[in-house]
Amino acid sequence: MRICKLHGKIRFYFILTVLLLFIVGASLTALLPKVDHDEVGALRRDSWPHQQQHSLADSFTIIMQTYNRTDLLLKLLNHYQAVPHLHKVIIVWNNIGEKIPRELWDSLGPHPVPIVFKEQTVNRMRNRLQFFPELETEAVLMLDDDTLVSAPDLVFSFSIWKQFPDQIVGFVPRKHISTPSGIYSYGSFELQNPEGGNGDKYSMVLIGAAFFHRTYLEKFQKLPSEVHSLIDETQNCDDIAMNFVVAKHTRRPSGVFVKPVDMRNRERDASSGYTGMWHRAEHLLQRSYCLNKLADIYGSMPLQYSNIMISQFGFPSYANHMSKN
Repeated sequence: MRICKLHGKIRFYFILTVLLLFIVGASLTALLPKVDHDEVGALRRDSWPHQQQHSLADSFTIIMQTYNRTDLLLKLLNHYQAVPHLHKVIIVWNNIGEKIPRELWDSLGPHPVPIVFKEQTVNRMRNRLQFFPELETEAVLMLDDDTLVSAPDLVFSFSIWKQFPDQIVGFVPRKHISTPSGIYSYGSFELQNPEGGNGDKYSMVLIGAAFFHRTYLEKFQKLPSEVHSLIDETQNCDDIAMNFVVAKHTRRPSGVFVKPVDMRNRERDASSGYTGMWHRAEHLLQRSYCLNKLADIYGSMPLQYSNIMISQFGFPSYANHMSKN
């Protein structure tokens, strides 16, 4: 009997507490001023676009050089339009004599961010490394015209670049290897060092999918003419030269490797069938050649090794191409 009475009292006090809370809540609600829901809706509509805008300091500009892949270019532009913090896209149009797809692009607008087409008079690899007057942000995201990187990967990498603004922050690491003869060899960062036997380090981050500060475009333009001639001669190695620029300026490793979660090569999607220059048989030989020529021009080897890899799903760790992080 006592147990039943105890349960009855608990039930009574519980119901009483709920009733009191309801009465207090109703009283407080009655004291609130009346709100015009039409005004609230208008306020939300007016404020939403402003919430999507970012300052120039918190934005980046994509620079993408393209050649003979217009259909793929349009697909990539559609993808990158949705990336947060994107201020503008500058397309370096290397299709000499061909009409830019401006009319088609505009006819399918409006678009979230402006697109600027920069028509070139000569098809040069280093055209993309000009300091364009339309470039307003400090951060540059350079992308190849066959590379698709997910929006989360780009947003994360941009946040990393803001912590390392004087270095190249990107997804594709490479390395140079010194040999006993003093001649340098170029390869992927898992390439084994004949001296240390450790493959998990890199000395370059390629700019075909990377963030860097726009001041390096100005520094690139001021390089010795021999460097520009080397790039024009090989139609290659502008990315290696840019790593030399950064390493020489910072006296530290030129890049920071961010491991991408979703990055794809969409070369096969181009109806033209054009394949990138990295397919050429002499591609890697040319890049080793460039390493040695650049070291001769500079009078030293400024590239330094790093083994730091930053992942979205963990703390910075030692780079390991076999890692599942």
